Amino acid sequence: MLTRKEFLSILIISIVLGVIISLVENEIIFLKTTLFVFIVILVNTAAKKAAGFYLDTDIEVKIWEMKQFWVQKHIHAKNYIPVGIFAPLIVKFISIGLINWMACLTFDASGKVYRAARRHGIYSFSEVSEEEMGWIAASGTVVTILFAVLAYLIGQETLTKISLAYAFFNIIPAFDWDGAKIFFGNVTLWSFLAVISLIGLVATFAII
Repeated sequence: MLTRKEFLSILIISIVLGVIISLVENEIIFLKTTLFVFIVILVNTAAKKAAGFYLDTDIEVKIWEMKQFWVQKHIHAKNYIPVGIFAPLIVKFISIGLINWMACLTFDASGKVYRAARRHGIYSFSEVSEEEMGWIAASGTVVTILFAVLAYLIGQETLTKISLAYAFFNIIPAFDWDGAKIFFGNVTLWSFLAVISLIGLVATFAII
């Protein structure tokens, strides 16, 4: 179940990505692209929430934010900056319109109240492990790739391209993206998904 904040975050990112992918060619294409992005993100999020439910974990999806810059702790902004909103626009401009950056959302995971009580006793530690975080993030990537295959089989090529691109950019192991969570949770799993995502991205160039 999405919270109001999560819904707004997904909607904002869908609009931003809809703009950069369609370049606001016309209203119909923009709305169609935005809708497709929204659907892809919902599918990805639903998979993570389902995995989180299985692991007794609450998942909160949010816009990618940054406060600290570079490696020096003293170089940081006063407040968190929603980089997920600006990064796609900046990359689109720098790449002269060639790259549609799609790693804009991250998620936090926290153990449910009864998680520790059921598994380890009422006063036990119930933090979500890196491995569990990795599996949750991986579930989103796997389902997104499978959704791309389904979209291709029913003739929705644009939806296929968006799904595969979304899976690829989010598998990059940096910052707080899904790729980083998978990498530090299970590097073998990350390697497998990275190869599959790369193959999928290359395949999009063959989809007319």
